[in-house]
Amino acid sequence: MPSILSHIRVAGAIAALSGLALVACLSAAAPAEDRGQAAVKLQIVGGLGGVSQYTKLEKPFWESEITRRSQGRIAAMIRPMDGGGLRPQEMLQLMRLGVVPIGTALLSVVSGDDPELNAVDQPVLNPDMVTLRQTVHVFRGRLRDILLARYNIELLGIYAYPAQVVFCSKAFTGLDDLAGRRVRTSSVSQSELMTGLGAIPVLLRFAEVAPALRDGVVDCAITGTLSGYEIGLYDYTSHVHAMALSWGLSVFGANVTAWKALPPADRLVIRNGVTELENRIWKQAETDTNRGLACNAGTADCGVVPARPMTVVATSQSDAQRRNQILRDVVLPRWIERCGEICMQDWNTYFAVLHGIKVGTK
Repeated sequence: MPSILSHIRVAGAIAALSGLALVACLSAAAPAEDRGQAAVKLQIVGGLGGVSQYTKLEKPFWESEITRRSQGRIAAMIRPMDGGGLRPQEMLQLMRLGVVPIGTALLSVVSGDDPELNAVDQPVLNPDMVTLRQTVHVFRGRLRDILLARYNIELLGIYAYPAQVVFCSKAFTGLDDLAGRRVRTSSVSQSELMTGLGAIPVLLRFAEVAPALRDGVVDCAITGTLSGYEIGLYDYTSHVHAMALSWGLSVFGANVTAWKALPPADRLVIRNGVTELENRIWKQAETDTNRGLACNAGTADCGVVPARPMTVVATSQSDAQRRNQILRDVVLPRWIERCGEICMQDWNTYFAVLHGIKVGTK
């Protein structure tokens, strides 16, 4: 559950945001309709800026498509969650309080206060897109209930970023070869995974990944297949593993009060539109995952051909067995230790059959 410290930080964030006019204008003004203007104006906080999900999909959807879908009744502006003035760790609290009426939260980030939220994106839980889809499907209803009960948020969509994989500056043939190497991670759970593999986790922001590899601060880094290419990791690394370690799932939702203030017809337009947007984002995540590996290997025309094409390390049978072992013996026990009995119940209710692991039993 959210900590007292989190509430204190959020209070500070609210003060900082008071001058940024983030509160949406959810008005249904008849005079505006008479003038042919949008009756509802929304302020959206989207995903991470600068990546294709935001620039190619989220931004055009909210800035133009939603207006066409609503026949001009809805207009929206969108800004990325990392666009300044917001702490991604506090997105759910800001949405709960209505400071951000409609927004996006990265589950791996907000789960620092509420570990149950990241049940669907535990490290090595979903080694491929097919498994990820199944995992999200079985837990969607439970996630919707958690967001509503604890945060007063109406779940509208679940988005996936391309696979997070490991890049290394020196050759390796599988997960066990990471032992002893310093590996950039982006979350507590990724750090626990690396510790379980015998590696040395180094928690760094995305912007620090390339400099850290360049300067030898880390030997390897976990990041997206395509984003790794886009920031030029092929200049500092030689090998990239094909197995997805995590996916960076995020939830998109609305403060319930703000949501209910919208006319029912407009809520339907938004919900249907976001469902289609979600489908596009998932397809793009799968495409970008494969494209990222091909770009780094120099086997696809991606604009810049790496001077030293990278070696893509295929997932071996040994890797698959190691993944199952470390999920069962390290990842799940550590998650349940942080989360408690409720997460053990969640796992056994929603995931045990799908993943072939039951927790809390000998």
